[in-house]
Amino acid sequence: QVQLVESGGGSVQAGGSLRLSCAASGYTSSRYCMGWFRQAPGKEREGVATIYISGRSTIYADSVKGRFTISQDNAKNTLYLQMNSLKPEDTAMYYCAARFFSGYCTIDASFFSYWGQGTQVTVSS
Repeated sequence: QVQLVESGGGSVQAGGSLRLSCAASGYTSSRYCMGWFRQAPGKEREGVATIYISGRSTIYADSVKGRFTISQDNAKNTLYLQMNSLKPEDTAMYYCAARFFSGYCTIDASFFSYWGQGTQVTVSS
């Protein structure tokens, strides 16, 4: 059974940094897409960044380019999101997502099959 468990959220002031982690287990595929999404109160879930594990290609939302970096540690089966220069508008619940046996990756939430429970990120001005 696939499980995705996020951690690393918290409260920071604008300009600060956080690193989110997503520990993945229960999968066997070597071709998969993983990503981070976020949802603020009253807003739709939006893609933040995704990474195609086989090709190491990445996709970022325009709003986080140059500030956030997605990465993955195969040995630890863990996905990361390094968030720098955080802004109040980055405040949201952040979710880890995955799709296995995939030949490509997108930043569309409907593409993903598995989701974590989320970790809250709050950025104060």
